[in-house]
Amino acid sequence: MLPSYFFAHGAPSLVIEDHEYTAFLKNLAASLPRKPKAIVIFSAHWEHKVQQVSAVQTHGTIYDFSGFPDELYRMTYPASGDAALSEQVLSLLNGTGIPVVPDTSRGLDHGSWAVLKLIYPDADIPVVALSVNRYLSNAEQYEIGKALGELREQDVLIIGSGGIVHNLRQIKWGAGAEDVDPWALEFDTWIEKRLEDWNLDELFRYRELAPYADRAVPTSEHFIPLLLAMGSGDAVRNAELLHRSYQWGSLSLTAWQFN
Repeated sequence: MLPSYFFAHGAPSLVIEDHEYTAFLKNLAASLPRKPKAIVIFSAHWEHKVQQVSAVQTHGTIYDFSGFPDELYRMTYPASGDAALSEQVLSLLNGTGIPVVPDTSRGLDHGSWAVLKLIYPDADIPVVALSVNRYLSNAEQYEIGKALGELREQDVLIIGSGGIVHNLRQIKWGAGAEDVDPWALEFDTWIEKRLEDWNLDELFRYRELAPYADRAVPTSEHFIPLLLAMGSGDAVRNAELLHRSYQWGSLSLTAWQFN
């Protein structure tokens, strides 16, 4: 059974950056036991009040950012869809009682394609993308991931793409990788302990229990993919921190594996 993952996608420029985290992502595929038959990915940059599941033949590339190098706007990630997998995802999520609908036109936003391009640059694995809904409870987010967990037995790679500490108003441009804001590290460390202990009660209540939660997670759309990816690992409940570094003081670049 393939593991599932949570990856921070940082800034849109991640895909053209060169540092320890991008090197980690570029080497990840080689560490997997086999090439996935398909990828299911949740992106923080696709928000909708009703759960959406992509059902396209070939994904377009969405440039949902501005002011970045021209190189980024020339990049594409034309991964194919997978109609049968989209139908299976819809069926599994219908079983949670949460409304879910197919989307037949949307391409991949940078939360999806920037990460996937680093891991599988050839775009030769079918992709089914899913939205996130910040209006659901944390327990419901987890249940969505749990409902999809059986896909891992079919060699489907499940990815949540977001950011554990993601507050663009707190960024310190020019700060080095070693210049990490203590509040960001304290929040991240609190989350780390709850993930490793699989302490769902406290994790679901992170806003009231975790230090600096409102500062680290001003809005929840980037945090939600962590819960979705974790939920897909419910059958075994093993969480492993694979990488953590920071950009510009507090923007966390984190990779978690759930077995």
